[in-house]
Amino acid sequence: MNANPQTPPVERREIVSWAMYDFAHSAFGTLVVTFIFSAYYARSIATDPIEGAIWWTRAVNASAIITALIMPVVGAVGDFGGLKKRFLLIATAVCVALTAGLFRMGPGDAWIAALVFVGASVAYESLQSLANAFLPELSTRENMGRISGLGWGLGYFGGLLCLILALGMVTAWLPETGGLNVRATNLLAAGWLLVFSIPTFLFLRERQPRRRASFGTYVRMGFARIGDTARDLRRYRQAIRLLIARLVYNDGLTTAFTMAAIYAAAEFGMETADLLVLGIVVNATAGASAIGFGFVQDRIGGKRTIAITLVLLMVATALAFLARTLGVFWAAAILLGLMVGPNQAASRALLASFVPRSKQGELFGFYAFSGRLASVLGPLSYGLILGATGSHRWAIASIIVFLAAGLLLLLRVDEEEGATLAAAEGASRG
Repeated sequence: MNANPQTPPVERREIVSWAMYDFAHSAFGTLVVTFIFSAYYARSIATDPIEGAIWWTRAVNASAIITALIMPVVGAVGDFGGLKKRFLLIATAVCVALTAGLFRMGPGDAWIAALVFVGASVAYESLQSLANAFLPELSTRENMGRISGLGWGLGYFGGLLCLILALGMVTAWLPETGGLNVRATNLLAAGWLLVFSIPTFLFLRERQPRRRASFGTYVRMGFARIGDTARDLRRYRQAIRLLIARLVYNDGLTTAFTMAAIYAAAEFGMETADLLVLGIVVNATAGASAIGFGFVQDRIGGKRTIAITLVLLMVATALAFLARTLGVFWAAAILLGLMVGPNQAASRALLASFVPRSKQGELFGFYAFSGRLASVLGPLSYGLILGATGSHRWAIASIIVFLAAGLLLLLRVDEEEGATLAAAEGASRG
């Protein structure tokens, strides 16, 4: 898919620098969304832990809706104008600034903290989408699983190193006064993204031709390109089927990760230090399995890889629901880590194999669209069930429904047809 003679050849340092971007942005997802700030928000910033958990799900929902609405257009504009890398730089800068701003949030700042988080989360999801859109340019169908898996693996190992540093900050290096030891982890997340994204901006190349136009022209062309895609959905039907399936099963995954720390704290009394250890173990297993399963995907295909992970993710969720001892919960968490990395890497790589060269930013914009819509119903269901029952256990059981439904939808995806159609369109336009 990167064989166009008019574009520069892919260099190894480009692949590594692209994969390093997963390493760079991993800190936000790990420290802010999943293991530290989410629990701190519910426990300390909000006036009541249950109310804090509910408001956290609403903040996640708000960021999801905003991202879902803007990213297909941003991606289409990036394709038309050759602006994906520039947009990536802007999203990175915004995410760094707003994440650092979370450091100032404390008890009584629930509303402003939620708003700052929403802005940072929109930037975070946007930069992931824009970075993902470079994958089809850097890989072929034969090595796409390995390259995507390398990125996800480095991302989880980046999260692992962040958690180790955060554990030192929370337990030993910084005072607990005013929650300084916890709040400072936001500065770590911001600095991590800032520093480790530098190789990406130095070595990753924009291969789409640059078109200079007015802002209005860019926006009109972005919507026009989306309209063209909508009028010819049959050509992209396998990509659309995958996006719909991912929208549903990723709803379960997103809920599991955004509510994991809150669930562990509520049901098993895990403190911040305990949650950091949990995060370290989960990230280590997810990183190793993402890299290893990349080779598996290149042998058995992305669809089969995703299906295997979904079945085992349902098992992990059932274990978490049934767990009455910390040991069983740990087993569920480890199984979750082993499967979530390969699931995410295989989903990204499978879509990349369905994407023609001229639609990279746009279709990965829809990938972000499906991913962020997947952050609406799952957390919303969790919050509604929690509000109605007061039970985190019944709330987490809802995740199984989303995983099972997503698996059924995935079975309709024809992997071979999707890759063939993308290759044919790329050849006709190349």
